[in-house]
Amino acid sequence: MEEPLRRIRALHMVSTITVYQAYSHEIGLPAVRDGRFPAAWKPDRMTWIKPSFMWMMYRSGWGMKEGQETVLAVEITREGFEWALQHACLSRYERGLHPDRATWQRDLKHAPARVQWDPERDLHLRPLPHRSLQLGLSGEASARYADEWIVSIKHVTPLATEIYALVRDGELDSAARLLPQEQEYPASAELLTRLCPDRQSGHMNRSGFGGGSMR
Repeated sequence: MEEPLRRIRALHMVSTITVYQAYSHEIGLPAVRDGRFPAAWKPDRMTWIKPSFMWMMYRSGWGMKEGQETVLAVEITREGFEWALQHACLSRYERGLHPDRATWQRDLKHAPARVQWDPERDLHLRPLPHRSLQLGLSGEASARYADEWIVSIKHVTPLATEIYALVRDGELDSAARLLPQEQEYPASAELLTRLCPDRQSGHMNRSGFGGGSMR
């Protein structure tokens, strides 16, 4: 069976979902210690959360890129995650999904969250045919994320380092066994239709969208 082009895949429990971010030690280590972001974290900036562990590895270079040395697994409430999705706008205009470009631009300007779909990555960080969700939070969504939704924050850079070492040594099966067990997130059909162009059109649209600077 062919993998759906866009589907939310995540490590999730009954009431929580895990998302990933990477920061400098200045931000990441106090966040792990205190279970919340420190004053150095700027709530007025858009912050991107990623349910895909492998996309975070691609983005952070296995936690070795400058300013992304502390990879965080942030467990948040599913209620908060779904609030963000319900108030999100796609990051790029899609004909047939939005009434017109002006309407999309207006919605994007006022939305506290935005959705991008970018190619999922394999253990060699190569792009796969299907796409992973990234969720940008700003304004009210960013504040709610930092102040209300966080259940726990874990330091997973050691895990990233261990998996990378196995990949480097060609031990792909062992590396794969260490990956978080991400499964399809049970988002409503209505929500996915609004956020997935291929579901709106009724066919698998292989043209991608997204891009931009994310942290």
